[in-house]
Amino acid sequence: MTKHKVIGKQYISEMCFCCGQDNPGGLKAQFYDLEEGKTVAVFQPGETFQSYPQRLHGGVAASIIDEALGRAILPLEPDCWAVTAELTIRYKKPVPLDVPLKVVAEVTENSRRLFRSSGELILPDGQVAVTASGTYMKQSLTKIAELSDQELERIFIPQEKDQDFLEF
Repeated sequence: MTKHKVIGKQYISEMCFCCGQDNPGGLKAQFYDLEEGKTVAVFQPGETFQSYPQRLHGGVAASIIDEALGRAILPLEPDCWAVTAELTIRYKKPVPLDVPLKVVAEVTENSRRLFRSSGELILPDGQVAVTASGTYMKQSLTKIAELSDQELERIFIPQEKDQDFLEF
């Protein structure tokens, strides 16, 4: 496994399924930007997210990978919001519960209206359990949802960088 330098930590939202720290049914993932331009999600799913005994549900794996792939644009375009147009997932290994997991994502193509990204869900021993690629439409938040100023404050919750390096 290799150490990767963290240059920043991405914002969270209150109730997002993937990153919402106030969502009692959410993953509470944290997202980091790396020096090499990749985005990493760090999370530890418990039994609430189980499918078969001691295994992460494939739909939950798809959700966190989709979120990481969509957030991969933020180091390049910090004000960009991504809407999934297409997502392709390949499940390679069972994903255990109650262990720290990482999703590493990066932009592979970027144009004015769309971007493509790819990523992997990585197990604690460094093995790749799930791979994915996706196409995302760039949209302003005002086109995605009508939000008041108060609601916007609940979506953009800045996070202090708390890691210097991530290992995977």
